[in-house]
Amino acid sequence: MGKFDDNERIILNVGGTRHETYKSTLKTLPGTRLALLASDSDIDSVLDQLQQVPGFIEYNARTNEYFFDRHPGVFAYVLNYYRTGKLHCPADVCGPLFEEELSFWGIDETDVEPCCWMTYRQHRDAEEALDVFELNVDNCEEDDEIGKRLGIEDVAADGNASLWRKWQPVIWNLFEDPYSSRAARLAFSGSGW
Repeated sequence: MGKFDDNERIILNVGGTRHETYKSTLKTLPGTRLALLASDSDIDSVLDQLQQVPGFIEYNARTNEYFFDRHPGVFAYVLNYYRTGKLHCPADVCGPLFEEELSFWGIDETDVEPCCWMTYRQHRDAEEALDVFELNVDNCEEDDEIGKRLGIEDVAADGNASLWRKWQPVIWNLFEDPYSSRAARLAFSGSGW
């Protein structure tokens, strides 16, 4: 292994967690925020360009450290992507947060590895499944019609019960029992639950 000059190392403080890497590592993904940071341009022009995108960045000349007020846990996955070329999704972070962080760092979501794609997409699939309920409730369809459309025939028949009381067990079954209805089977098969 060759020796790197100390000027090649770069310190990134993300949300209070310090990360140290090489500029050459950050240059592996051209067009991203960190690749720009590692460019050979002078610091002032780089900072001007980086601050045009919403998000806080600060440079401390005394410590030669760049500070980003972003999620430090997600950034570990981002930095690992620069190091390995493989973008994995943390299982303990919600999908919208991970999406937001990828967008901030300038990374395309389609770069998420196939092994993590279902975890990454899970929140979108759940939202799509819930949209079915919103559309039907907004259109004020009869309970029997909604039940038939979703493949749930035994919605509470008590006409005096509130809408929530009628639909609560159905919604719970949708997420807890993949065999309770056609809608549940579709939700489970499409989301990786």
